[in-house]
Amino acid sequence: MPETGRPSERTLSDLLREGTAALGSSPSPALEAKVLLLKAARLSEEEFFRAPSTPASKRVETDFRCLLGRRLAGVPIAYITGEKEFWSLKLAVAPSVLIPRPETEVLVEKVLELARRDGEFILDVGTGSGNLAVALAKEMPRSTVYAVDVSLRALKVARSNALRHRLRNIVFARSDLFSAFRGRGLKFDFIVSNPPYVARGEWEELPEEIRRYEPRRALLAGESGLEVIERLVRRSRFFLKPGGYLVLEIGDGQRDRVLELFDGRWREIETAWDLAGRARVITARRA
Repeated sequence: MPETGRPSERTLSDLLREGTAALGSSPSPALEAKVLLLKAARLSEEEFFRAPSTPASKRVETDFRCLLGRRLAGVPIAYITGEKEFWSLKLAVAPSVLIPRPETEVLVEKVLELARRDGEFILDVGTGSGNLAVALAKEMPRSTVYAVDVSLRALKVARSNALRHRLRNIVFARSDLFSAFRGRGLKFDFIVSNPPYVARGEWEELPEEIRRYEPRRALLAGESGLEVIERLVRRSRFFLKPGGYLVLEIGDGQRDRVLELFDGRWREIETAWDLAGRARVITARRA
């Protein structure tokens, strides 16, 4: 068990109780305290539960309180641990990318529902941590996923996640939406995106934890919140194969306005809802 340094008088269980009490205002204080303790002690969950009464070393106690202090200051837990699970895959995250949310898994589900899984070409626009690209590449090993982002720092994180999961069917490129593909003649079976969709007037309504720590450029779209979505709808048809699909995540209350962006050049326009009953994903097929 990777305990190092002179033992303190505190056990791992003592530290867990201390952290849970300190994080009492968190939605999940016990869970967050456990995650931070496991990181500080460099233990797996199984190792901890086999020996919760193990004396904590001074190093573990110091590191745990440091991590606890960062969480109490409002730093998202995923940025503290450097990891977030998405589609049952552990992914590296950093402040240069959005933290993947469970509701975005609806987008993956929709693509898998529509795909033949037989050599499709998929474009993930604004890949961020690469969560969509990695999940789709993992589920569709015979397909090729192109993952693009305007941020080089985001692409570095996304590449690390592809390497972590030993995926060789992802191609990364820096691109402002479709800029990297102009004039190349490359057409896709699917274009997927979780784009910025927060309106400027909604920014201050977001939780402080999001506003202070997550990348503003990946969240804020403009005055209406539809600026990036509108560009995706308008321009994606030039990069889709006939019959190809555009699959977009949208924000709360945006469904009707997003549907109005599609004209007669699109068909099979459908909505998928997340587990909370919110309209979360719009799919449309190029006519």
